[in-house]
Amino acid sequence: MKTGQIFMIVDDDDDDIDFFCQAIRKIDPTYTCMSATDGEAALQKLQNETNALPDFIFLDLNMPRMDGKTCLRELKKQEKLKDIPVIIYTTSSHPQEREETLQLGAAHFLTKAYSIKMLQEGIRNVLEILGATNENSNISNI
Repeated sequence: MKTGQIFMIVDDDDDDIDFFCQAIRKIDPTYTCMSATDGEAALQKLQNETNALPDFIFLDLNMPRMDGKTCLRELKKQEKLKDIPVIIYTTSSHPQEREETLQLGAAHFLTKAYSIKMLQEGIRNVLEILGATNENSNISNI
């Protein structure tokens, strides 16, 4: 796996953000975790020229102000953001939501785990599927 990658977690639950960032650091201490509490805040951070862009965005669906689907649509409209792989990271496991978000441009759909070990395994699997080295910029929907 590529070292020094930046992960963004967009979730309105502070505990879920902390849990995700812990898992990222346990996978590789060189990984950086940035966060936003809703889609609107995420877009503001990503549009700020002083912030480094993440290698991956993990996006919750159910959030106030701007939900995950709306945020995903906006990410895919913007030239500098549209190629960042977006992984839907939610408690939902509905096939319809999975299909809809993949059609909107999500790279993968990951159901939230309830143990750090399961979350680490899920993130590792996603990175493997997506090619964590970022050598393949033409990521297909899995």
